[in-house]
Amino acid sequence: MPECDYCGATVDEADYHDHLRTEHYDELGRIDRRRVGARETDDGGYPTGPIALAAVIGLTVAVVVYLLFFAGGSGGADGQATGDLPENGDPDLLEDVEQYPSEGTDHVSEGTDVDYDTTPPTSGPHYGTTVGADFYEETPQLERIVHSLEHGAVVIYYDPAALDADARQHLQALANEHTDTWASVIVAPHPEENPESAYVLTAWEHMLELDEYDREVVRAFLAEYLGRGPENPVR
Repeated sequence: MPECDYCGATVDEADYHDHLRTEHYDELGRIDRRRVGARETDDGGYPTGPIALAAVIGLTVAVVVYLLFFAGGSGGADGQATGDLPENGDPDLLEDVEQYPSEGTDHVSEGTDVDYDTTPPTSGPHYGTTVGADFYEETPQLERIVHSLEHGAVVIYYDPAALDADARQHLQALANEHTDTWASVIVAPHPEENPESAYVLTAWEHMLELDEYDREVVRAFLAEYLGRGPENPVR
Protein backbone atom coordinates (compact mmCIF):
# COMPACT_ATOMS: atom_id res chain seq x y z
CA MET A 1 0.00 0.00 0.00
CA PRO A 2 1.32 3.47 -0.85
CA GLU A 3 2.17 5.87 1.92
CA CYS A 4 0.78 9.39 1.69
CA ASP A 5 3.53 11.94 1.06
CA TYR A 6 1.57 14.56 3.00
CA CYS A 7 0.48 12.84 6.19
CA GLY A 8 2.32 9.48 6.13
CA ALA A 9 -0.91 7.49 6.25
CA THR A 10 -1.00 4.12 4.53
CA VAL A 11 -3.75 4.13 1.94
CA ASP A 12 -5.02 1.44 -0.38
CA GLU A 13 -3.79 2.19 -3.90
CA ALA A 14 -7.31 2.27 -5.31
CA ASP A 15 -8.25 4.93 -2.75
CA TYR A 16 -5.08 7.00 -2.95
CA HIS A 17 -6.39 9.71 -5.27
CA ASP A 18 -9.61 9.95 -3.26
CA HIS A 19 -7.50 10.40 -0.11
CA LEU A 20 -5.50 13.19 -1.74
CA ARG A 21 -8.63 14.91 -2.97
CA THR A 22 -10.53 14.80 0.32
CA GLU A 23 -7.64 15.28 2.78
CA HIS A 24 -4.95 17.30 1.01
CA TYR A 25 -6.53 19.06 -1.94
CA ASP A 26 -5.37 22.51 -0.81
CA GLU A 27 -1.81 21.25 -0.59
CA LEU A 28 -1.66 19.82 -4.11
CA GLY A 29 -0.05 21.50 -7.08
CA ARG A 30 -2.14 22.59 -10.05
CA ILE A 31 -1.52 19.46 -12.12
CA ASP A 32 -2.19 17.09 -9.22
CA ARG A 33 -5.37 18.97 -8.38
CA ARG A 34 -6.59 18.55 -11.94
CA ARG A 35 -5.73 14.83 -11.89
CA VAL A 36 -7.46 13.98 -8.64
CA GLY A 37 -10.38 16.30 -9.40
CA ALA A 38 -11.11 14.55 -12.70
CA ARG A 39 -11.00 11.04 -11.23
CA GLU A 40 -14.36 9.33 -10.62
CA THR A 41 -15.14 8.03 -7.18
CA ASP A 42 -15.17 4.29 -6.55
CA ASP A 43 -18.93 4.19 -6.18
CA GLY A 44 -19.45 5.36 -9.78
CA GLY A 45 -20.27 8.93 -8.80
CA TYR A 46 -18.88 12.08 -10.34
CA PRO A 47 -15.83 14.13 -9.44
CA THR A 48 -16.16 16.69 -6.70
CA GLY A 49 -13.08 18.77 -7.47
CA PRO A 50 -12.74 22.02 -9.42
CA ILE A 51 -13.71 20.43 -12.74
CA ALA A 52 -17.05 19.44 -11.29
CA LEU A 53 -17.44 22.92 -9.83
CA ALA A 54 -16.69 24.48 -13.19
CA ALA A 55 -19.27 22.23 -14.82
CA VAL A 56 -21.91 23.28 -12.30
CA ILE A 57 -21.09 26.95 -12.85
CA GLY A 58 -21.21 26.50 -16.60
CA LEU A 59 -24.59 24.81 -16.42
CA THR A 60 -25.94 27.55 -14.20
CA VAL A 61 -24.77 30.27 -16.60
CA ALA A 62 -26.33 28.41 -19.53
CA VAL A 63 -29.68 28.18 -17.75
CA VAL A 64 -29.64 31.90 -16.89
CA VAL A 65 -28.77 32.86 -20.48
CA TYR A 66 -31.59 30.68 -21.79
CA LEU A 67 -34.14 32.21 -19.44
CA LEU A 68 -33.06 35.75 -20.25
CA PHE A 69 -32.76 35.56 -24.00
CA PHE A 70 -34.67 32.54 -25.25
CA ALA A 71 -37.48 31.89 -22.80
CA GLY A 72 -38.58 35.52 -22.61
CA GLY A 73 -37.76 35.72 -18.90
CA SER A 74 -36.53 39.18 -18.06
CA GLY A 75 -38.54 40.17 -15.06
CA GLY A 76 -41.06 42.19 -17.03
CA ALA A 77 -40.78 44.63 -19.86
CA ASP A 78 -37.22 43.90 -20.96
CA GLY A 79 -38.26 40.68 -22.63
CA GLN A 80 -41.35 40.14 -24.65
CA ALA A 81 -43.73 42.86 -23.54
CA THR A 82 -46.88 40.96 -24.43
CA GLY A 83 -45.84 37.52 -25.60
CA ASP A 84 -48.35 35.72 -27.80
CA LEU A 85 -51.50 37.80 -27.89
CA PRO A 86 -54.83 36.05 -27.36
CA GLU A 87 -57.35 36.13 -30.18
CA ASN A 88 -59.31 38.92 -28.47
CA GLY A 89 -58.94 41.25 -25.55
CA ASP A 90 -60.77 40.85 -22.25
CA PRO A 91 -64.07 42.74 -22.74
CA ASP A 92 -64.09 43.79 -19.08
CA LEU A 93 -60.85 45.67 -19.68
CA LEU A 94 -62.12 47.25 -22.88
CA GLU A 95 -65.55 48.46 -21.78
CA ASP A 96 -64.45 52.11 -22.08
CA VAL A 97 -63.29 51.82 -25.69
CA GLU A 98 -65.03 54.36 -27.93
CA GLN A 99 -65.88 53.47 -31.53
CA TYR A 100 -66.09 56.20 -34.16
CA PRO A 101 -67.51 56.09 -37.69
CA SER A 102 -64.99 55.90 -40.52
CA GLU A 103 -63.94 59.23 -41.99
CA GLY A 104 -62.79 57.52 -45.17
CA THR A 105 -59.63 56.02 -46.59
CA ASP A 106 -58.78 58.48 -49.35
CA HIS A 107 -55.18 59.42 -50.08
CA VAL A 108 -54.26 63.10 -50.19
CA SER A 109 -51.11 64.82 -51.37
CA GLU A 110 -48.17 65.14 -48.99
CA GLY A 111 -48.38 68.47 -47.20
CA THR A 112 -52.18 68.59 -47.18
CA ASP A 113 -53.59 69.44 -43.74
CA VAL A 114 -56.48 67.15 -42.84
CA ASP A 115 -59.03 68.26 -40.25
CA TYR A 116 -59.97 65.09 -38.36
CA ASP A 117 -63.15 64.74 -36.31
CA THR A 118 -61.26 63.24 -33.35
CA THR A 119 -57.98 64.10 -31.68
CA PRO A 120 -56.02 61.93 -32.00
CA PRO A 121 -57.51 60.67 -35.29
CA THR A 122 -58.88 57.17 -35.75
CA SER A 123 -59.51 57.19 -39.52
CA GLY A 124 -59.80 59.50 -42.47
CA PRO A 125 -57.87 60.83 -45.46
CA HIS A 126 -54.13 60.34 -45.22
CA TYR A 127 -50.80 60.50 -47.02
CA GLY A 128 -49.44 57.65 -49.10
CA THR A 129 -46.57 57.16 -46.59
CA THR A 130 -46.80 55.50 -43.18
CA VAL A 131 -45.07 55.74 -39.81
CA GLY A 132 -42.88 52.85 -38.71
CA ALA A 133 -43.00 51.13 -35.32
CA ASP A 134 -40.98 53.10 -32.78
CA PHE A 135 -41.05 55.12 -29.58
CA TYR A 136 -41.13 58.74 -30.72
CA GLU A 137 -40.12 61.81 -28.74
CA GLU A 138 -41.91 64.06 -31.26
CA THR A 139 -45.31 63.40 -32.82
CA PRO A 140 -45.09 62.27 -36.46
CA GLN A 141 -47.47 63.80 -39.00
CA LEU A 142 -50.99 62.66 -38.20
CA GLU A 143 -51.76 62.13 -41.87
CA ARG A 144 -49.03 59.47 -41.97
CA ILE A 145 -50.14 57.95 -38.66
CA VAL A 146 -53.66 57.46 -40.00
CA HIS A 147 -52.27 55.45 -42.91
CA SER A 148 -50.50 53.23 -40.36
CA LEU A 149 -53.82 52.77 -38.56
CA GLU A 150 -55.33 51.63 -41.85
CA HIS A 151 -52.50 49.08 -42.05
CA GLY A 152 -53.45 47.66 -38.66
CA ALA A 153 -51.20 49.62 -36.33
CA VAL A 154 -52.04 50.48 -32.75
CA VAL A 155 -50.88 53.98 -31.91
CA ILE A 156 -50.35 54.83 -28.25
CA TYR A 157 -50.11 58.52 -27.36
CA TYR A 158 -48.64 59.71 -24.09
CA ASP A 159 -48.60 62.98 -22.22
CA PRO A 160 -44.88 63.69 -21.70
CA ALA A 161 -45.68 65.32 -18.35
CA ALA A 162 -47.35 62.13 -17.10
CA LEU A 163 -44.97 59.53 -18.57
CA ASP A 164 -43.13 57.62 -15.85
CA ALA A 165 -40.11 55.30 -16.14
CA ASP A 166 -42.12 52.08 -15.95
CA ALA A 167 -44.58 53.13 -18.66
CA ARG A 168 -41.76 54.37 -20.90
CA GLN A 169 -39.91 51.07 -20.55
CA HIS A 170 -42.99 49.01 -21.36
CA LEU A 171 -43.99 51.20 -24.30
CA GLN A 172 -40.49 51.03 -25.75
CA ALA A 173 -40.57 47.25 -25.44
CA LEU A 174 -43.94 47.11 -27.22
CA ALA A 175 -42.66 49.23 -30.10
CA ASN A 176 -39.58 47.02 -30.40
CA GLU A 177 -41.64 43.83 -30.29
CA HIS A 178 -44.39 44.69 -32.78
CA THR A 179 -42.75 45.94 -35.96
CA ASP A 180 -44.69 44.18 -38.71
CA THR A 181 -45.90 46.55 -41.43
CA TRP A 182 -49.46 45.29 -40.90
CA ALA A 183 -49.34 44.97 -37.10
CA SER A 184 -47.05 47.63 -35.66
CA VAL A 185 -47.04 49.53 -32.38
CA ILE A 186 -46.31 53.25 -32.64
CA VAL A 187 -45.75 55.30 -29.49
CA ALA A 188 -45.75 59.10 -29.71
CA PRO A 189 -46.49 62.24 -27.69
CA HIS A 190 -50.10 63.38 -27.73
CA PRO A 191 -50.61 66.03 -30.44
CA GLU A 192 -52.22 68.41 -27.93
CA GLU A 193 -50.07 70.27 -25.41
CA ASN A 194 -52.34 69.58 -22.43
CA PRO A 195 -54.32 66.42 -23.19
CA GLU A 196 -57.17 65.43 -20.93
CA SER A 197 -55.82 61.89 -20.54
CA ALA A 198 -52.31 60.70 -19.75
CA TYR A 199 -52.47 57.94 -22.38
CA VAL A 200 -54.64 57.44 -25.44
CA LEU A 201 -54.73 54.14 -27.34
CA THR A 202 -55.96 54.25 -30.92
CA ALA A 203 -56.72 51.72 -33.63
CA TRP A 204 -58.78 52.11 -36.80
CA GLU A 205 -62.11 53.64 -35.67
CA HIS A 206 -61.37 52.95 -31.98
CA MET A 207 -59.96 54.93 -29.06
CA LEU A 208 -59.36 54.28 -25.37
CA GLU A 209 -58.29 56.97 -22.93
CA LEU A 210 -56.41 56.14 -19.72
CA ASP A 211 -55.70 58.39 -16.77
CA GLU A 212 -52.83 56.13 -15.73
CA TYR A 213 -50.83 53.43 -17.43
CA ASP A 214 -52.19 49.89 -17.13
CA ARG A 215 -50.24 47.08 -18.80
CA GLU A 216 -53.13 44.64 -18.76
CA VAL A 217 -55.48 47.08 -20.44
CA VAL A 218 -52.86 47.91 -23.07
CA ARG A 219 -52.33 44.21 -23.77
CA ALA A 220 -56.08 43.66 -24.08
CA PHE A 221 -56.32 46.56 -26.56
CA LEU A 222 -53.50 45.08 -28.65
CA ALA A 223 -55.13 41.64 -28.58
CA GLU A 224 -58.39 43.11 -29.84
CA TYR A 225 -57.17 45.51 -32.55
CA LEU A 226 -53.52 44.98 -33.53
CA GLY A 227 -53.15 43.73 -37.11
CA ARG A 228 -56.83 44.24 -37.91
CA GLY A 229 -56.76 47.35 -40.06
CA PRO A 230 -59.14 47.50 -43.06
CA GLU A 231 -56.43 47.46 -45.72
CA ASN A 232 -54.88 44.05 -44.96
CA PRO A 233 -55.95 42.36 -41.72
CA VAL A 234 -53.40 39.77 -40.62
CA ARG A 235 -55.03 38.53 -37.41
